[in-house]
Amino acid sequence: MEYVYTAMLLHKAGQKVDEANVKKVLEAANVKADEARVKALVASLEGVNIDEAIEKAAVPVAAAPAAPAAQDASAEGAKKEDPKKKEAEEKKSEEQAAAGLGSLFG
Repeated sequence: MEYVYTAMLLHKAGQKVDEANVKKVLEAANVKADEARVKALVASLEGVNIDEAIEKAAVPVAAAPAAPAAQDASAEGAKKEDPKKKEAEEKKSEEQAAAGLGSLFG
């Protein structure tokens, strides 16, 4: 997780996300840099628009807190719903969230 945070920090600071910069940030945080993970991170982010990936990933997260409130308000209607339909909707929502996060890695 600290590797992804490092990439986001470097991007936010306007620095290039390359092996040397990732290692410097990790060392400054007293984290021993794993060469293979650093290389994998840099390679996976090559050609990725990080701002766009963050924006796409944030949409499902922002909608998630509103869902429990809506469920509480319509508790009676939920009892009448088909359980299979509800499971399909939840699975679809999870897949959308995973797709947004997956775009961070190319």
